[in-house]
Amino acid sequence: METDAASFASPLASVRDDNLPIPPQIEYVVDASNTSLWTIAFTILAVLVAYDQIMYLLNKGSIVGPAFKEPFIGPFLQSVNPKFEEYYAKWKSGPLSCVSVFHKFVVIASTRDMARKVFNSPSYVKPCVVDVAHKLLGADNWVFLDDKAHIDFRKGLNGLFTRRALQSYLPGQEEVYNRYFKRFLQVTKDAGGKSVPFMPEFRELMCAVSLRTFCGYYISDEAVKKIADDYYLITQALELVNFPIILPFTKTWYGKKASDMVLVEFSKACAKSKARMAAGGEPTCIMDAWVRNILASKKWLEAEAEGLSTKNLEKPSPLLREFTDYEIAQTIFTFLFASQDATSSAATWLFQTMAQRPDVLDRVREENYKVRNGNIRAAVDLDQLESITYTRAVVKELLRYRPPVIMVPYLAKKAFPITDSYTVPKGAMIVPTTYMALRDPKVYENPDIFEPERYYSGDAEAKGAKNFLVFGTGPHVCIGQHYAQINLALFLGKASLLLDWKHHPTPLSEEIKVFATIFPKDNSPLTFTERKWSAGEAEGAIRSFD
Repeated sequence: METDAASFASPLASVRDDNLPIPPQIEYVVDASNTSLWTIAFTILAVLVAYDQIMYLLNKGSIVGPAFKEPFIGPFLQSVNPKFEEYYAKWKSGPLSCVSVFHKFVVIASTRDMARKVFNSPSYVKPCVVDVAHKLLGADNWVFLDDKAHIDFRKGLNGLFTRRALQSYLPGQEEVYNRYFKRFLQVTKDAGGKSVPFMPEFRELMCAVSLRTFCGYYISDEAVKKIADDYYLITQALELVNFPIILPFTKTWYGKKASDMVLVEFSKACAKSKARMAAGGEPTCIMDAWVRNILASKKWLEAEAEGLSTKNLEKPSPLLREFTDYEIAQTIFTFLFASQDATSSAATWLFQTMAQRPDVLDRVREENYKVRNGNIRAAVDLDQLESITYTRAVVKELLRYRPPVIMVPYLAKKAFPITDSYTVPKGAMIVPTTYMALRDPKVYENPDIFEPERYYSGDAEAKGAKNFLVFGTGPHVCIGQHYAQINLALFLGKASLLLDWKHHPTPLSEEIKVFATIFPKDNSPLTFTERKWSAGEAEGAIRSFD
């Protein structure tokens, strides 16, 4: 049967042949009917690129930033391998600057006042980390709480960092340092006396001392070593720029496996702590202190509910609810998350800098010898640690000079009018830096020089009160800042008495690499030997601080 071909033709197929007038709107459709799929695809791509560019420029407004954004990805490739020099150039470019990576618009707050405004604006911003952090730390983790929920949870943690609590953690810390000092000597011996990059050793040590402080002896030495080794994978997964989804055999995938392992170990440790505290044991770690407060709260509330006397009961403040093993494990994990990379960075720079400044190390040694009454192996209590004011000044100056945390990412919960002329758009990431405030020449004379005297006898403590942003400020200020500084003072003081060490500089020793925190690019080559005290040195150490 014959078929009338014309009956199957497009209604627009012969419009042009008939020379009929075509409205512009219809002409586009006519052209599209003869357009290749590639042309359509390129047209859609061009529209998307234009939209991406326009949104970037609208978000950028008047602040410093690239004139144009690389389509879609922005400076992603540079961000995968971040360079300190590039961050520094960004901070120097203006009080506020910006970049856009993939879908994320990022505002960088560089000055002290801009940084403080971000830290102190909880109604506009909340702390954030990379997208994958919710999968690694747990979406219901307390660090992701906001406003009153965060405040209430944090109050329940304050009791873990009281003077009484900090004192109870010291014996476990001393034990770890003694053990690792022997390891440092062995590392140098095994290397035939040649220098070894010690940054990895400091990372393992700081992980071990953190775990002993957080979880006591509920975690085996083998598990400590495993966590210390694998935590590197967690750090990689939580880099500022990373893929937001977890794909097999990627950094985020390995990081998730490591975080799951850590949470399992912490949950098992919590169950052991609950059993020991219920049996009347004394707290020796943060986990014990928390569980003890939970049990005491439960006793108090039960007595009140039953109308019994509470005269002989301890009343924790605030009273705590019951927490599951997993909830406690999640929270302890955030303590490790907050401390591990930062203290590893501080320890690495501290020992490198002390080797470069023997005059400073000698004074630290003398002060610590005096406070231990000449017994170089004597343990110290919290009062003694707080009395070594020069050593603590050294630690504080090191944290100013080489701040471990140079940026703290926040998320704009709503449009944030950070200045009279610029508003951070809702959903943007805003990242205050601490580095520029800590190197402000108007506050710190010769800010690029390591000088502990500015905190020991100078006016840096008072003059730089608003600039010392190492631990942040505002409602999310670091809850463990006193613990962190006392811990580093203990570490340095003990090492100064028991060890001698030498730094073997390379052209990269003072160059900074960024890996969550900052480290020397050469990972700090050091050698360690056991310190031998002469009678004259001992007598001089006693007299020097009289």
